[in-house]
Amino acid sequence: MPERKYPRKTYQENKKAKKAFSLLRLLIFSGVFLIFSFLVVFLIYARDLPRPEKFTEKQFTQSTKIYDRTGETLLYEIYGEEKRTLISLDKVPDYLKQAIIVTEDANFYKHFGIDIEGIIRALLINIRIGEPTYGGSTIPQQLIRSTFFTTEKTIERKFREIILSLELDRRYSKDQILEWHLNQVPFGLNSYGVEAASQTFFKKSVSDISLEESAVLAALIQGPSRLSPYGSNLDLLLRRKDYVLDRMTQEGFLTKEGANEAKKKEIVFNDSPIQIKAPHFTLWVKRQLEEKYSQDFLRTNGLKVYTSLDWELQQAAEAFVKEGVETSHWKNAYNAALVSINPGKGEVLAMVGSADWFGEPYPEGCSSGKDCLFDPKFNVAIGTERTAGRQPGSAFKPFVYATAFKQGYTPTTTVTDEKTNFGLWGENEEYIPQNYDEKFRGLVSLREGLSQSLNIPSIKTLYLAGTDVPLETLTTNNFLGQEMVFVKGLERSIETAKEMGITTLDRPLSSYGPSIVLGGGEVRLLDIVSAYGVFATEGFRIPPVSILKIEDHRGKIIEKNKKTPMRVLSKDIAETVNDVLSDNQSRIPTFGPFSTLYFPGYQVAAKTGTTQSYRDAWTIGY
Repeated sequence: MPERKYPRKTYQENKKAKKAFSLLRLLIFSGVFLIFSFLVVFLIYARDLPRPEKFTEKQFTQSTKIYDRTGETLLYEIYGEEKRTLISLDKVPDYLKQAIIVTEDANFYKHFGIDIEGIIRALLINIRIGEPTYGGSTIPQQLIRSTFFTTEKTIERKFREIILSLELDRRYSKDQILEWHLNQVPFGLNSYGVEAASQTFFKKSVSDISLEESAVLAALIQGPSRLSPYGSNLDLLLRRKDYVLDRMTQEGFLTKEGANEAKKKEIVFNDSPIQIKAPHFTLWVKRQLEEKYSQDFLRTNGLKVYTSLDWELQQAAEAFVKEGVETSHWKNAYNAALVSINPGKGEVLAMVGSADWFGEPYPEGCSSGKDCLFDPKFNVAIGTERTAGRQPGSAFKPFVYATAFKQGYTPTTTVTDEKTNFGLWGENEEYIPQNYDEKFRGLVSLREGLSQSLNIPSIKTLYLAGTDVPLETLTTNNFLGQEMVFVKGLERSIETAKEMGITTLDRPLSSYGPSIVLGGGEVRLLDIVSAYGVFATEGFRIPPVSILKIEDHRGKIIEKNKKTPMRVLSKDIAETVNDVLSDNQSRIPTFGPFSTLYFPGYQVAAKTGTTQSYRDAWTIGY
């Protein structure tokens, strides 16, 4: 058998083979060690991943929203650091999703939570510029970072972010992750999430925005403060918007023609990003909410507050007040307020607390204090604890007459309208008032006294309210020594007013004099309008209602108006007052046959009131 010849390995070759084998063994060991170490670290950090339910709505803070009665008009949002409204992915336009994906994470639907290519690219850029500026973060990484970490850049944080992003991508669908991101990402001006951003910048729901507006929102993500349309870098924002459109073209979401057309369209930004409608009413509601719920709760729990306000009626009321003031400057009237209530339900339908909440203190440019005739931010309709109300003038008279009617008097009861001394009041001075025209009419009925707003007969009616046995007529012109009857009438009249809704007559009785009939006791506009509502409902009272219901962020009702009518005045008395206040024939001597209080075809009850030197003028009707 021939001898087989094998090449003999040299010593050097054997040595190389052994080294290669040792190196291979080291690499395998190192690989196993690295994999094992990675798994250990993964298990350690993966334990920190929240349970799936942690990424539900409760994870996101939401602002409390105050709506009109229909829920279609947003009046105001109460928010802290984050103004947010959650929206489902199917309500977000496709071109907005695409715009954000192409600029934030082009491989979003391809990677598994992290983008290796993006990380390598960002690493090379960082090496080139010498700073750890770029991170190559994916949308899952951004979501993890904004939810759980600070902006501090450390290796540990980055590693935890990657681990949690991998697990997030494994646990949830891409669409679910994208929806969370769209509800979480900041856009500036405290607006978080695409819905809040769209409302802030474009005054519309995100489902209604255009392609070019979507590109603007996607552009803002890179630098919400720096690129704000309300700052000095609007041109940078618009250039970034065009870049977003170009990226959409590169990724096949847009044609070049479509992108160019979108670039040419004008972007109209909301000129008032911090919005408030019906401000006096809305801030009154806000104060009520804060008294019941903490500010932090309102800022973060996404309540929906449905108010009593009728937005169309509110707009008409604001226009009416503004027009009325503008045409009344020649009478030295520069401010006005209005309240409209549905008396059957007590619901405040409109409230205008001043001529122009958004204006400057009048006269324009005045400093606070004596130089200003009025501050438009002050709500005249409700006042404050320090300035509870204003004198109502003769608008207070119906409460006194109603009290006299309770004592058995009728509209046909007569009193003498003549110069009368009502005794010592105030600073120990005799109180001898005049009628508005300084005339006396002799014997007049209570109907004439109230319809024509006669002062002397009305003060005498206060005394009638204090009698226990009805008189046929009150003819005396000297009331010295009649203090006991007066005090009883005063006490009863104030009690009637309080039962009907006046809340400000809380001074000692001794501080009031006969002039209370002429408006000597301060009232709030809201109160007196509500109190007149008792006449309109034939004796039933419902305190003013401003909130119809409150829902939590899931739509569950947590509070609902349950105020019910309560009888505080007999039907007969209410009908008697209504009959007098709507008697146009009786008020003709004062107001004429076709005054602004007369509405042909309608039975309208109305009462006016003016105070000393015409400082205040009132009209209340129903």
